[in-house]
Amino acid sequence: MSSQIQSEHFTAAIFALLDETFESVQGIYLDKGTSLFETLATISAAEASIPVGGQCATLAAQVKHIAFYLDVLEKAVRSGQFEANDWGKIWRETSAVTPAEWEGIKATLRESYNRIRALVNDTTEWSNHMQIGGAIGVIAHTAYHLGEIRQALCVLQPE
Repeated sequence: MSSQIQSEHFTAAIFALLDETFESVQGIYLDKGTSLFETLATISAAEASIPVGGQCATLAAQVKHIAFYLDVLEKAVRSGQFEANDWGKIWRETSAVTPAEWEGIKATLRESYNRIRALVNDTTEWSNHMQIGGAIGVIAHTAYHLGEIRQALCVLQPE
């Protein structure tokens, strides 16, 4: 019996977790209706512009940061080059957004997400820890920020 995970099983698991995190809850770890894109659909530009807490960024900055992370990871995995990035720029520069800007930020996130799905699809062999860590990291990192966004909504959209 082999102790290795077959690539197609790993890829299927990554796709299931990506779907759960970004698009549609399957019951793996989120509650129904709480995936990232489902959550973002409930947030107005005005709400996305509010810094939540004393030193916290706006929800728009959170979303831009997720897209930036996806872009950096996709580029690094495809090129094999892990370059330095200004991770603080988005936090420093993103504040209030117009409705058009908010829609643009969400569209950029969708494009970044689609490139990550293509990257996973293009990966026929998970041959090193950087690829595996990157795939798992996308989910963990996004889930962390999804939690922050959903927590902020408890303040912005009390039931």
